[in-house]
Amino acid sequence: MPVLRRLRAFLRALHASIVMVLGVSSFTLLCLVWLPFAWILRPLLSDGAESGAHGRRIGRRFIHQGFRLYLGFLRLFCANRFDLAALDALRNTPPQVLVANHPSLLDVLLIVSRLPNVVCVMKAGLMNNILFGAAARMAGYIRNDGPLEMILQADAALAEGAHVLIFPEGGRTVEFPLDPFGQSAALIARRANVSIQSLLIGFSSPYLGKHWPLWRRPELPLRWSVRMGACYPRPTDVTACTRQMERDMRMALSAQLGSSIS
Repeated sequence: MPVLRRLRAFLRALHASIVMVLGVSSFTLLCLVWLPFAWILRPLLSDGAESGAHGRRIGRRFIHQGFRLYLGFLRLFCANRFDLAALDALRNTPPQVLVANHPSLLDVLLIVSRLPNVVCVMKAGLMNNILFGAAARMAGYIRNDGPLEMILQADAALAEGAHVLIFPEGGRTVEFPLDPFGQSAALIARRANVSIQSLLIGFSSPYLGKHWPLWRRPELPLRWSVRMGACYPRPTDVTACTRQMERDMRMALSAQLGSSIS
């Protein structure tokens, strides 16, 4: 019996290692395939205001389809399970600021795979990344290193009809269920005169979270979900709105985490 247990443990570890390599390599391949097209198309589709907006929509549509394909690959070959249908309700809604918790590197993929017209606020380092920086710039994604420029670009994206996705924790969660919020989401919503929709990302394991090294094996199967949280009208008091969002999401995520453990 001890031999059988060790054999089963070895096979589980081997399977998890294969899944990890498949997941990372397939995402890298997906980025490499789209990279030359993003380099070539961006200057061709950014000449003039109307063509620039059209080019950004094309860039967002390609990222959406690419992420959708990638999650399908993870579902078929990498023991991932996704419950993302709640996001479909946002496909035809007016532009909003979307805020979500940020437990993993996969969070953007989960949301964008279901919504074809989302502009993400990203860390400047990711925007400069050779693998997906060109695609992100073509899609009109926004750097987070200049607060005023970030708010102005988000306002322009909302005026074009896109949703703007921001992770108000400022990075992946360090202290679960939620880190303190910054005020950028409320500032953007107030300036653009739009509402804020909160999204609650659930997970079976904090795979690729802040404390999870890239080459550490996942705990299979991996389960991911995105639920709709509260919707907040255009804020008049940025500080009060930010505190209310953080309080509501912390309570909802604590209850969600507790139910998943039990």
